[in-house]
Parts: sequence; structure tokens; C-alpha cells
Amino acid sequence: MKFLAYSRYDWLLQIIVLPLYISILNWLLIGHAYWQSWPTFALATGIVLADSFLNWYVNNSIALKINQLHPDPQEYVVRAFRRFMACSISSMLHTTVLFFLYWLMAMPGFEPTLTRLGLALLFTTIIVAIVVITYESMDTFGNWQQSRKEVDTLSKAQLQAQLDTLRQQVNPHFLFNSLNSLISLIGEDPGKAEAFAEELSTVYRYLLRSNENPLTPLADELAFIQSYYHLLKTRHGDALTLVTQIQPGSEAMHLPPLTLQLLVENAVKHNIILPEQPLTIRLTTNEQSQLIVSNNLQRKPSRVLSNGVGLTNILTKYQILGKPSPTIEEDAIEFRVKVPLV
Repeated sequence: MKFLAYSRYDWLLQIIVLPLYISILNWLLIGHAYWQSWPTFALATGIVLADSFLNWYVNNSIALKINQLHPDPQEYVVRAFRRFMACSISSMLHTTVLFFLYWLMAMPGFEPTLTRLGLALLFTTIIVAIVVITYESMDTFGNWQQSRKEVDTLSKAQLQAQLDTLRQQVNPHFLFNSLNSLISLIGEDPGKAEAFAEELSTVYRYLLRSNENPLTPLADELAFIQSYYHLLKTRHGDALTLVTQIQPGSEAMHLPPLTLQLLVENAVKHNIILPEQPLTIRLTTNEQSQLIVSNNLQRKPSRVLSNGVGLTNILTKYQILGKPSPTIEEDAIEFRVKVPLV
């Protein structure tokens, strides 16, 4: 027979509780004769020892079943009460069987009285209560430890996400390219250079403020991405196109800040952008309250060095928020990221 393992502390509890339980229960059932007669002591101890192991096994089975019925840690009161009632009934039945077994065996020194049986049943109930409280306390402590581990993990992920966002906010490569474009425009077209500088300041102002809230309206992200697109357009010209098709009402929904910037940047970074091979990025929404960022797939022949910060940043933010994760899809023609709107 395969023994159940309710808790890793089972054997320790049995070593502590069983000697005390066996000796006191036999003393309540038999009286002083239990200590005064060696044959009575040996026989009664052996019987109760075997019965206690059987009782422990039955109670463990009951406890495991009740845990399956009430797995939520918040149900500890109902779980503990049902465990106590069921295990008490089981243990009292075992004690009653012992009482009548001693009677039938004519155990030396045993006198069958209802008082002895009542005291034995009361003692058994107290022991069950102590064991149930001990187990429930260990379970609660284990759940608390697990919750702390999960909280610590999410806290570390949040801090890492914030750090990654800050890294994206001050992207030296992007700033370098933007300043070079600005310098070129100053000599060629001062008016266009002035407009470019205004868009650049708008982009970096939004980047620096983006961490103030965990979510931002889609309308704000769309307004920001137009400024960001203007900078990219200055560099890539007609080779880059951004198409926006947002369903009415979707602009009021929310998403983590910088989501669009990271996805657009990801598309620009990994795909060829040439007049003869233009890149089109589409921003659309669907009936499932998802924002879809897609682009025609034309990967660069040489693999771009990437640390995966962009997509990982977005996935981590959604995990921290406890929302469904974005989905990434790719076929021979198009690359898509579907982002849930909150």
C-alpha cells in the first residue's frame, strides 16, 4: 500500500505527537494499570500504535481531499473547519473501536466505563484540533512564502522594465541620427529644420514623462507616434509610410506608455527601408479591443544586433499589470503584434 504524503513534516509530527497521544490515551482508557503492568503496557501500546498509524493515514486522505475541494488560500477558515470536523469524527470512531476492543479482549486492568470513553474522546478531539491548527498554520506560512516570492519576482521584473524603458528613452543612436538630420536640415531648409527641432523636443518630452503612469490613453500614444514618425520620415523619406486606421471609441482605451514607439522602432530597426523597397507600418484596431501593429516583412540580410529589450519590455509591463499578454505573429508577407487595450 502506497502511503500518502500530506506534508513534509508528517514524520516529525508523528515522532512528537504519537508517543504523547498513545501514552495519555491508554492511561485514560485503562487507568493506572497501564503503567503498573508490563504486559498491559506492551500490549496496549502496540495496539494503539498500529491504530494510530492507520488513523493518521485515513486523516491524511481526508485532509488531501478537503484541500482539493478548497485550494484557494483565502478559504482557510472553511478548509480548517471541514478538516477538523471530518478528522474528529474519524479519530473518535477509532477511539471508540479501541474501547470496545479492550473490552472484548478483557485487557488486564481495563474497566469499561462511559466516563473513561468520554475522556478519551475529548482528549482525541483536542489532539485533532492541535494537529489541524498546526497543519493549517504550516500551509498558511507556505502560501505566504510563495506569495512573497511571487511579489519579489514581479517587483524585480517591474524594476527591470522601468530600467529598460529608461534605456529606450535615452537612446544614443536615435539621438545621434536625429541631431545629424537636424544639422543637415539647418543648411538646406531652415524652416524645415525648425519644424524638425520642435518635433524632436516633443518626442523627448513625452519620453521623459512616460513613466509617470502605468497606462496612457491610446489617443496620447497616437499623437506622440506622429511626432516620432515625423523624425523617421525626415531620415527615410518616402521609403517609410505609417498608416493609421483606428476604430471610433478605441482612442479612449489605454495601454502602457511607449508601446507604439517600441513597436515602430522595432519594425524600422529590423527591416530594409529603401525607395525601391518601401516599408509600410499599419496601426489598426479590431473588435477584440486589440491594437495591431503590422509591417510588410523585408528583413535586413545581415542580422541586426538586438538585446530584445523592446518586445520584452512590452510583455513584462502587461505581466505586471496582470493583463493578457500581447501576441506576436509572422508569416512570409507580414509581421504583426497584437496588443490588448485596457
